[in-house]
Amino acid sequence: MATRTFDAIVVGAGPGGYVAAIRLAQLGKRAALVDREALGGVCLNWGCIPSKALIAAANLVEDARGAAARGITAEPQLDVEKLRQFKREVVKRLVSGVGLLEKGNGVEVVEGVATLAGPTAVEVALREGGAARLEAPAIVVATGARPVKVPGFEVDGKDVWGAREAVDLPEIPGRLVVVGGGVIGLELGTVYAKLGSKVTIVEALPALLAGVDPEAVRLVQKGLRQRGVTVHLAARAAGVERRGGELTVALESEGKPVPVACDKVLVAVGFGPASDRAGLARLGVKLGPKGFVLVNERMQTSVPSVYCVGDLCGPPLLAHKAFKEGEIAAEAIAGKKSVRDWIAMPAAVFSDPEVASVGLSEEEARAQGYEPVVGKFPFAALGRSIAIDHTEGFVKVVGDRASKLLLGATIVGPEASDLVAEAALALEMGASLEDVALTVHAHPTLPEAFMEACKAALGEAIHALNRPERPRRAAGGAATGGGGGAE
Repeated sequence: MATRTFDAIVVGAGPGGYVAAIRLAQLGKRAALVDREALGGVCLNWGCIPSKALIAAANLVEDARGAAARGITAEPQLDVEKLRQFKREVVKRLVSGVGLLEKGNGVEVVEGVATLAGPTAVEVALREGGAARLEAPAIVVATGARPVKVPGFEVDGKDVWGAREAVDLPEIPGRLVVVGGGVIGLELGTVYAKLGSKVTIVEALPALLAGVDPEAVRLVQKGLRQRGVTVHLAARAAGVERRGGELTVALESEGKPVPVACDKVLVAVGFGPASDRAGLARLGVKLGPKGFVLVNERMQTSVPSVYCVGDLCGPPLLAHKAFKEGEIAAEAIAGKKSVRDWIAMPAAVFSDPEVASVGLSEEEARAQGYEPVVGKFPFAALGRSIAIDHTEGFVKVVGDRASKLLLGATIVGPEASDLVAEAALALEMGASLEDVALTVHAHPTLPEAFMEACKAALGEAIHALNRPERPRRAAGGAATGGGGGAE
């Protein structure tokens, strides 16, 4: 087995890994990037990117069908094979782009299965056959996460799908049961509902989208009902039976059995860390109670030469978090004073309506000792929203009553995933509610809603009535009040 030396080795070419390799090369380090599958990892090949291509197509179908009120009558015809090919071309183009970036920056890409042979060595079973040994004073592990398995719902790619199968669009089933009411389940369930499937979503918890603002979740659930989606909450999916050409999912809801007939099942209950890959245990790398790798602020594990980034080192499991952590690890290896010290880490759910958030919720702000003030502005009062006929939802901001510092924002409505970027920038720069309120926003645009929400928190909303704040109960039971314009 031939041995080759580098300044750093990156194991895993998903969002965290491929970014780490590029940044290492930019900083003058000779880097190798090893992966068992395609560049870009789950996000680019089977997750974020292909799902958004399908979501955009499904939105187009729904918009066309609902355009009669605007004088446009159309009944779109879906060509599944062409849509599948479009999605594959999107993925192919981006995977190719990542490859060009790695090559252009001088990163050596090694295709194969990597195993840590020591704190400074990696052995690779090459995809083309044979093996190689790579050595470097620093190793970045970015092997990501894998779907959580549900007993009784083993993914077979035929009757029972995982997200990977669902984004490949094998068919549009007449009836689809989605096990899991989190981000992936709702996004893909909504796609199939818009493309013609009768969708049933089963969630074990009492609410969809755990951890998301309940007011936003209610609007998402309303959207599901409008599309004919059935939702079972606090329900347990016990298993699936096959009888002839039909499947039956056995549910348990409110202590009673509820059989649901369907044609396909999509299992989407989340992801867990792939910490058993790459031989981390052999090196004694410490893991947390849920199997995520423990790291310090420089993304360094308990083994000083080994760094970890992305989903493998814990929630939130977001590609953009992995991007940032990949940069931090690379810069730490290169001797820079980079640390994981961000203030704003936005999150977005591409449901319909979309939901995005960043920073603290009202409850989180209060728990951290702030006296929060809340401003809210509905898209139904926004000129651009009315003009494009997407008026569902709102922008809600949370600030500190005393200092007027912006603490967080939740957006539910059209293009929420794009709109949250301004809120993230404002938080990262330490902006106050007044800073945003005083910033002139182009009209008519969707981002005006963020400005108006900040004005509302100050009691200065122009395009909405400034309501006196409702008294709130403090911890001791006394009512608390405040100035006009906020909630």
